[in-house]
Parts: sequence; structure tokens; C-alpha cells
Amino acid sequence: MNEIVENKLELSSRKRRIAAFLIDHFLLSFLMTSIIFLALGPNFMDEGNMVKIGGTIMYAMLPLILLYLTKDSVKGISAGRLIMGIMVRDAIDPNNTPSFWRLILRNLLLVFWFVEFIVLAISKSKKRLGDLAADTIVVRNPNKHLLLPKILILSGIGISFFLFITLFVSSAIKSSSAYKITIQNIELNEEIRSETGGITGYGMIPTGNINITNGFGDAQLEITVKGNDKDVCVSAHLTKEPNHDWELIEMNN
Repeated sequence: MNEIVENKLELSSRKRRIAAFLIDHFLLSFLMTSIIFLALGPNFMDEGNMVKIGGTIMYAMLPLILLYLTKDSVKGISAGRLIMGIMVRDAIDPNNTPSFWRLILRNLLLVFWFVEFIVLAISKSKKRLGDLAADTIVVRNPNKHLLLPKILILSGIGISFFLFITLFVSSAIKSSSAYKITIQNIELNEEIRSETGGITGYGMIPTGNINITNGFGDAQLEITVKGNDKDVCVSAHLTKEPNHDWELIEMNN
């Protein structure tokens, strides 16, 4: 049976705590990825200066680190804990929420997340290092929340994340010089124009990868070419040398 604290608040199970951690981690990763991509802009695939890209990523991560440290600052409840129905409370007086700085200290120790999981797994009091340092406990939220809204929220977040990444990467590929040069070659290719019965457009979501290191680039692209008679999938391989444009090496359909 779960241990009960003095004011009848039930200590959270380890499973609920781990689930809440994973939800928080996913949400913050979603935000971090979104901010980094938006900071880089759709033309980042053509950027050869990795130092500049690295600096942009580090700069964009700063607000996310702050958000991670303060994720429990509102009544000891993060997004993950709200969904899982648990909350952080003062170990001595569970009716009170720990101070802002104690909550930050508690989250700061998640840097050692692997050790934290081990300590939580073996602790009889269901406390990790952060709880011991900040003198906190995690209890079940007595306010009941319906399960369906939680499932819908999680599903919505997951779908939004997938759509954002897919659309942003597609936009970045379309904005790249490699993609534009491939389209130019497709437009001039008589075989593709004949097979499609005349090109009418291109697929909304191209796939592939574009890599640039020290000015040297390699790109593999898959583009759907829409035609009057039928659509054709075109595969293209391009390379790039420093201070030169992309060069189409091979194109198949």
C-alpha cells in the first residue's frame, strides 16, 4: 500500500513520477526544438558556418534551461504533474508549496537524472536526490481530473510536434539551393516531362538530407513531381565544394 502523509495526502507512486518526468521532458524538448528551428530559419541547411549555427542553438537553449528549472514554480505542479495528477509539496508541511528557490534546487539536480532514477527506485520514502536536498515530497493531487481530457491533450501535443517538425524540415529543404537546382534540372529533363505528361507542380513535403561541412556538401533528395498524366518520384544526388554552387551528380525517376 502507498504511504500516507500526515494530512492524508497520498505519496505519488514511482510510475506516476516517471511518467510526469517523461511528459515534461517531451514538452520542453518540443519547445526547445521549435525555438531552435525558428531561430535558425528555413535557410539553415545552406549555412556552412557550424560555429554560427552552434552559437544560435546555444543562445536559443538559454530560455529553455530557465523554463526547465522553474517548471514546478506554479503551486508545485508542472504540465506533466498536472496530467498525472501529482504535485510537489513541503516534506514537513504538505499543505504548503516549497519556495521558488527550493523548487529550482530540486530541478537542478536532474542534471544527474540517471542517478536520480536509481535513488528514486531504491528509496523507501520515494524521494530522489532533489527531494532530499530541497526537503520535498511528491503527492497525489486530491483534485480529481478526468482521464479523457488528459489523453486528448497528450495526443494533441504529439500530433502538433510531428506536424511542426515535418513542415519545418520540408520548408527548409525547399529553401535550400540544392532543392532549387534539382528543380531546375527536373524542369529541363525531357524524359520526366514526357512521363508526367507535362509538369504541373511538386509535392508539398520533399524528403532527404542535406549536409554541409567546411563548405563541402552532400545532398540526397526525394521529390514528387506532379504531372497531367501521372506523378513521378525523382531521386537526386548532389555535391558541393567550398565557394561553389551545388552540382547535380545523379537523378533517377
